[in-house]
Amino acid sequence: MIDSSRQILENEANAILNIPITDQYEKAVDLIIQQVIENKGKLVTSGMGKAGQIASNIATTFCSTGIPSVFLHPSEAQHGDLGILQQHDIMLLISNSGKTREIIELIELTRDLHPSCKFIVITGNPDSLLAKSADILLLTGSPQEVCPLRLTPTTSTTVMTVIGDLLVVNTMNKTGFTNEDYAKRHHGGYLGRKSRKQSETNN
Repeated sequence: MIDSSRQILENEANAILNIPITDQYEKAVDLIIQQVIENKGKLVTSGMGKAGQIASNIATTFCSTGIPSVFLHPSEAQHGDLGILQQHDIMLLISNSGKTREIIELIELTRDLHPSCKFIVITGNPDSLLAKSADILLLTGSPQEVCPLRLTPTTSTTVMTVIGDLLVVNTMNKTGFTNEDYAKRHHGGYLGRKSRKQSETNN
């Protein structure tokens, strides 16, 4: 099991290192800053299943780092929750296959409500309908799952999470987000205390 665990770690690490890094990342960060900070919109993330859990995590991480964000469940969107969308909002959609029915339908519904809404898409399938619908496309590199059946989302979800981190950290760097800014949004717990202490030290 030790050898197996090491091999799994190596496979997942290689998948991360093989994420295609293109100018789409800079375009995504610029769009987020433009729509959320300059135009006072928000980032709306969505995905089904495991991808949805990652999308939710990305939204909460963005919230704590100065980018108002919310997770929209694609099924609930069809039952009224689409009303969360406002002018200047942008959407971050995640689907490994790029074929998730609920996500494809979400694009159609969003365009009917707000035709000018822009879509950032994370997917492993560059030929999918979802990829072709993207304004900004972030590819995972289609890594092979470490699951022995090659079915359970494992490596793909790891890569999606890292792509979310790339977006968050690069946005923080570009906006100059500080310890003081973080402390104002994260009051409780260890991180809140640590950010306030670092803010006081810097001042």
